[in-house]
Amino acid sequence: MGIIYEEERGIWKLDTPHTSYIIGIADKQYIGHIYYGARIRDCGGCSWMRTGEAPFVPSENMRDKCSFMDSFPAEYPGNGVGDFRESAVSVRDEAGNTAVQPLYTGYRIYAGKPSIPGLPATFGGEDVCETLELSARDEVLGLAFTLVYTVFSDVDVITRSVRITNEGEKPIALTKVMTMSLDMDAEDYRMLTLHGSWARERRMEYREIGYGKQSAGSVRGESSHQEHPFLALAERGATQERGTVYGFHFVYSGNFLAQVEKSQFDSLRVQLGIHPQEFCWKLEQGQTFYAPEAVQTCTREGLGGMSRTLHDLYRKHLIRSPYRNKKRPILINNWEATYFDFDTEKLLAIAREAKRCGIEMLVMDDGWFGRRNDDNTSLGDWQVNEEKLPGGLKRLADEVNKIGLKFGIWFEPEMISPDSELYRSHPDWAIALPGRKPCRARNQYVLDLSRPEVTEYVYEAVASVLRSADIAYVKWDMNRQLTDLGSAFLEKDRQGELMHRYVLAVYALQERLLAEFPELLLENCSGGGARFDPGMLYYSPQIWCSDDTDAIERLAIQEGTALLYPLSAIGAHVSDCPNHTVGRITPFATRGHVALAGTFGYELDITAIGEEERKMIPEQVALYHRYNDLVREGDYYRIASYRENHSYDCYAVVAKDRSEALVTYVQVLNRANCRSRRIRIPGLAPEKRYRIEGQEAVYYGDTLQNAGIFAPLFRGDFQSALIYIREV
Repeated sequence: MGIIYEEERGIWKLDTPHTSYIIGIADKQYIGHIYYGARIRDCGGCSWMRTGEAPFVPSENMRDKCSFMDSFPAEYPGNGVGDFRESAVSVRDEAGNTAVQPLYTGYRIYAGKPSIPGLPATFGGEDVCETLELSARDEVLGLAFTLVYTVFSDVDVITRSVRITNEGEKPIALTKVMTMSLDMDAEDYRMLTLHGSWARERRMEYREIGYGKQSAGSVRGESSHQEHPFLALAERGATQERGTVYGFHFVYSGNFLAQVEKSQFDSLRVQLGIHPQEFCWKLEQGQTFYAPEAVQTCTREGLGGMSRTLHDLYRKHLIRSPYRNKKRPILINNWEATYFDFDTEKLLAIAREAKRCGIEMLVMDDGWFGRRNDDNTSLGDWQVNEEKLPGGLKRLADEVNKIGLKFGIWFEPEMISPDSELYRSHPDWAIALPGRKPCRARNQYVLDLSRPEVTEYVYEAVASVLRSADIAYVKWDMNRQLTDLGSAFLEKDRQGELMHRYVLAVYALQERLLAEFPELLLENCSGGGARFDPGMLYYSPQIWCSDDTDAIERLAIQEGTALLYPLSAIGAHVSDCPNHTVGRITPFATRGHVALAGTFGYELDITAIGEEERKMIPEQVALYHRYNDLVREGDYYRIASYRENHSYDCYAVVAKDRSEALVTYVQVLNRANCRSRRIRIPGLAPEKRYRIEGQEAVYYGDTLQNAGIFAPLFRGDFQSALIYIREV
């Protein structure tokens, strides 16, 4: 299918539709990288690993083995045995030694793709996927390694994972386990990462690659607002549609390290995995550690080619929700409408007006439980506040359903307030260091999810609420990072497992929730977009993109997000003005156009906005229903970036069969004495004929691609237009 083994030369060739990845064995034991790039017809030769030149292989030149190890393009480099570049794995044995060296022992090729116990991962059947497992072993330690590579026949992606089994007689401490390592020539690439902060997530940044190490990472217990578990290598001059780009993405929601190291011999070592800081996993005899999955892709079609490949992968092979291939209900969330100041009648008033406008779901946000009238109390006390909601959730949900809307609810299950009944009863359930006063964030602590009784409490707290009423949607939030890393439950030699066990527990909780409530629409959130990553996408088909809902701020945020994720995964709402984050006033139409490039919903008090804006909501709802199939399933093309030009933004979604396209154009800042801009529409079929809605003229696809059209010439700032193009 996609994997060929040449036994005589000890070479494996892994093919996707347009790329090849080649691995070889040097000196019968060293697993090395040969090639990754555009698809080629044969396996070439082992000489591509440069083992035929000095310092030669150890069997021929043992006196210079260190030189060999320090230049060999290793697929999974060990530690402390002569390779001074970054290792993929490190350990500490009972004697305190840190050396480890995986050496090849065998292989296995089979149809299909394995799951990873306890972890999210892409999936595919035997007709779509083929898997190579390379076995390696450190005989001194008795550690067995399995390097897992899966190719897909329908996307240019190779996924990688690693499992490590202790087959020795004594426990081993794993102090670093990277999921992937790739050595390649240091050609003229730039490193692309995504950085940010709260309300400024996923901003694109290019860096020059100098000698030494360049990295992005998080040690916050989440993938974070500040960095993203991704990096790309883009050849200098690569554009949206041209140029070689290598993309690497981590299917994990906790601490990560994404790193590029340029060596003395002008090679690059790209690595992705769990951040080794604060990580130490005690592996007992017979136990196996499973590393999270990494996704890698290569394209010659620029950043857009990488984006469309990852979009297809995640839509086809990662998102599992029954909502994956259908419209999401248009919701209205009461957070920016009321904050904590609401009751049943206020929510029902919002619901009634929302129904009249065509909105389909009411979501009740923070403040419905315990004594939660501000953000200083009651997290963990997931009992309904009947002073606000007399008759409880069932009455409210039933009344919302009678109005004709579905009902959804907000939780922050992983957190605990110092001022809560739960904390007063179980202070040891919070993550904390003995003798130290814990660090608060948003006046809350983090529950120790490594404790089975805590995860059981959290699950039952959420599930019992969902059992009590007709609840169709849950927004699962997490509003602070992990600090004071101590567990009263874990033994002293397992404290370094806390961060990873925490993430595993979150996954287990959401897996269990979806098993009991399979039709639930789950939306993950973390103070906005701090845990927007492929790991969470495995459990929820959409993730709240950012707490900053300003349409202009969202242009850069959603550009960086759409670089990797399908638009159907991006939680995007129309909110009130002046915007609650930046105070900007933008036209209601522009807010709607920008939110259409996502899940689409509302975050405002529909009973209090002006009549003119209220009348526009049914029109926006109609736009959503008209275009969402195209937006959700089509191919995404970035035409212009406000982040780069500081003036306007433009992107398109084109149907897979090239029969239609929707172009979104946003004039951010007007210019004096200027002509209209020319917009070239990518992705159309050159030979097909198209009509732009509202015009009589008919154009061939190559005309629209190359000659383009003129954008509307608006007067004023923050203006926008939708341009719909259809085959005739």
